This record gives sequence, C-alpha cells and structure tokens, in this order.
Amino acid sequence: MIVVVTGASHGIGQAIAEAFATLPDARVALVARTTHKLEAVAEACRAEGAEALVCPCDVTDDAAVAAMAERVHDTWGAPHVLVNNAGAFTYAPLDELTADGFRDQIDVNLTSAFVVTQQFLPALRAAGRGHIFFTGSVASIQAYPGNAGYCAAKHGLRGFARVVREETKEDGVRVTTVIPGATYTPTWEGIDLPEDRFMPPEDVAQSVVDAYRLSDRTVLEELILRPQAGDV
Repeated sequence: MIVVVTGASHGIGQAIAEAFATLPDARVALVARTTHKLEAVAEACRAEGAEALVCPCDVTDDAAVAAMAERVHDTWGAPHVLVNNAGAFTYAPLDELTADGFRDQIDVNLTSAFVVTQQFLPALRAAGRGHIFFTGSVASIQAYPGNAGYCAAKHGLRGFARVVREETKEDGVRVTTVIPGATYTPTWEGIDLPEDRFMPPEDVAQSVVDAYRLSDRTVLEELILRPQAGDV
C-alpha cells in the first residue's frame, strides 16, 4: 500500500503518516519543506515496519510538486492513498490582513491541494482505485474573526474536494474531507489552555485510517471531529 502525505513533518500530517505506517506492506511518501523533520518521521514509520520515502518539497512551488510526484511514481507507482494535509495559519484581522497575506493563505491551504491532486489523479484514475483525503478544518464550515484568509481557503478546500468527489466517483476513487476542530499541534503553541482541552492528532489520524479501511462500496465523504468540550 502506497501512501503520500503532504505536511507530514509534524502535527496531524505526522500522525497520519505514522498511523498508515502500522498497516501491512505500507510504503509512505513524506512531503514537507523541512528535511530533518521528515527524516525523524521516516524513522518512526520504519520502526513500525513501513518503507518511507523522504520528499522535501514546497507544495506552493508547482515545479517542485511535479518533481515530487514523478519521484513517487518512479519509485513505487500510483499511490493508494493521497493525503492533502499541507497548510498554514496566520491570524490577522481584516484591517491588518494584506493582499499578499491573503494570497499566501490561499496558496498554502487551497491551491497546493489542487496542484498536488492534479499531479496524482491521472495515475489513480488509470489504476481504477485510490483514496484522496483533504484536511479541512472547522474553519471550512464556520467563520472565525481574524481568520479571513484561512477561512476562505478552508471553505474553498471543502468545495474543491466536493468537485473532486463528483468527477472521480465513476473512476473508483474515493474522496474524504476531514474537518477537525482544535487539535494539539504546533499551531497552538503558546495558547494558555491545557493539552487535554484539545484533540490528540492521533485521534484524527485514526479516523483517516478507519475511513480508508471501509469497503470499496462505501465512502465517508466528510468527517467532522471536535474536542469533547467543544470548539476552542
């Protein structure tokens, strides 16, 4: 089983990569910008018995994404699972948010998923199978002050995923949007709340693996997860 995870160097992406690594015959391609962090995740995946391919890549660089996808295809072939997880968050009220800052949020959280998906989709269609995951956010379904760029991007990601679902369901490709609430990742560093107020990233990762392990006759189109005590 071949799995590609973007944003795999920490947080939810790392947890997803390591969760898939526990499955039989797993081969996990790890995609993010920081090589040394990817190497650490790769070691954790190998410790679970999986093969791991470290793929340093800036997913906002179209040429770099194309090269990454070619490397995965040349090394292992078409993936069984593609997890579009790369993302970034910057807080800024409307009167402080610049046009460039807005575009950056769209590029990292939305456009990158489009570019990565386009690179792998022909191989998935040719294989007649595959599962594409998009990591959204509760910001995909509601608004948060100071989050114009992030909310716009995550709302757009949910819409894009729905289109991918409609265009690929006859090809044997499943599509799932994961919509997590506050998860204990580096994004929340410095926040004055206890760790147990957040979801652990391992829970989000397990939900992704569980969605993948459903029969080919079933697809979990959208999955909303929230801390038991509610949104932060």
